[in-house]
Amino acid sequence: MKQRITLNDRTFEVMIPAEKIDAAVDAVAQRLDCDYAACEKAPIFVSVLSGSFMFLADLTRKVHFDNEIAFVKISSYEGTCSTGEIKQHLGIDFDITGRDIIIVEDIVETGHSINHMVNYLREKNPRSVAVCTLMFKPEKYLYKEPIKYCAMEIGNEFIVGYGMDYDQLGRNLKDIYVVTND
Repeated sequence: MKQRITLNDRTFEVMIPAEKIDAAVDAVAQRLDCDYAACEKAPIFVSVLSGSFMFLADLTRKVHFDNEIAFVKISSYEGTCSTGEIKQHLGIDFDITGRDIIIVEDIVETGHSINHMVNYLREKNPRSVAVCTLMFKPEKYLYKEPIKYCAMEIGNEFIVGYGMDYDQLGRNLKDIYVVTND
């Protein structure tokens, strides 16, 4: 039987163990190395808080090129559902003109948040904007913006762990858990 945890009113079981997550992050870091190692100016990782912090930390330790890090805070979730309304709480407060930007997300589902971020960043005239996500739900994605760097694809499961939460709980878990039906 898989390891189970309870967060508030929901039970979750391990879906993706830490070792598999680490291997997926390694693979994304290698792809980023190929694309950004020769950049004249250090690319900027723009981490979407709060869910992407663990992915960002592991990813930036695995790439082999100089980089800068910035954080933005947006929200669109209540409980297990997206509200579809994007609220931006923190943004980029420095010049990114002519710079390569890599948006780092924990999970891309409908794409509302990513669409918002890409449009927000493109208004600041960067050299390029690419999306890098730990998890991608292609069946739910509603936009044409490519998800260039994806560590793992999943179905429509609700997951927690490795930075992702259920009502702010579970971010600290090293494995990724899926909600159970019982």
